[in-house]
Amino acid sequence: TMADGIEYSEKYEDGTFEYRHVILPREIAKKLPEQPRILKEDEWRALGVQQSRGWVHYEVHKPEPHVLLFRRPLGTDPRTGKAPAPEAVKPQAKPAVAK
Repeated sequence: TMADGIEYSEKYEDGTFEYRHVILPREIAKKLPEQPRILKEDEWRALGVQQSRGWVHYEVHKPEPHVLLFRRPLGTDPRTGKAPAPEAVKPQAKPAVAK
């Protein structure tokens, strides 16, 4: 299949996002846009990249355009791609006015 030869890194994280990089073999890398740019999900999936939902191609590594850099917020649901809800910000209670 076309996806043969695509290498996936282990996931790594920084406390906010989890990251991984995907290395495309030369034959697939030839299909990348001539001007390196961020790919939309349907574009990288069309190249044969297979991973759970929620991953975003976020950076082009100019020296190695065949290495796609992905990230998603920690705690993203891999089935839906939905990021975790931000902590509900509690409105500050109004200070009691001393009478």
